[in-house]
Amino acid sequence: MKDILLNIEAIIFASTEGINLHDLRLVLQEALAIEITKEELEEFVEKIKQKYASDDQVFELHIINEQYQFLTKAVYHPSINQLQLHKEKRKLSQAGLETLAIIAYRQPITKLEVEQIRGVNCDYTIQRLLDKGMISIVGKADSIGKPLLYATSFEFMQHFGLRSTKELPQLKDIVAEENSIGEIVE
Repeated sequence: MKDILLNIEAIIFASTEGINLHDLRLVLQEALAIEITKEELEEFVEKIKQKYASDDQVFELHIINEQYQFLTKAVYHPSINQLQLHKEKRKLSQAGLETLAIIAYRQPITKLEVEQIRGVNCDYTIQRLLDKGMISIVGKADSIGKPLLYATSFEFMQHFGLRSTKELPQLKDIVAEENSIGEIVE
């Protein structure tokens, strides 16, 4: 009986968009090779609902549009909201990705060199990449004005799962002939 209860709980948990009673019953019967009535299944689901109603659980079992699913209790919504805001801050814009790619492949590189490649001002984008910890200042160039040199950071390596910049895809591997501009002249 406990095995059935735990399997029902696991199935509901794994159903990210919820599961209705009919599908839950079918999945359970196929998974455990058992026969279970709708009434028995409703009793099991009610036990699970009671289990998660206690104060020491962070989830509750809800029925939304006849779909059972686990949702975080309302008391934890401020924390979850903060997590979502934190994740949003970590997302990179298209300009951020382009700038980051240039820095990754040409590091160490100055802001002026990045701007010459991109063709636009990169002050804001470079500042955002610094704020996110994706790049860092690694020194100053020997050219006039001693501009700052930028390179990818440890955070960049972790984010993309790289041990070194040598693991970056080679440009020849990602530039395909069909991506070329203009016509081929023979």
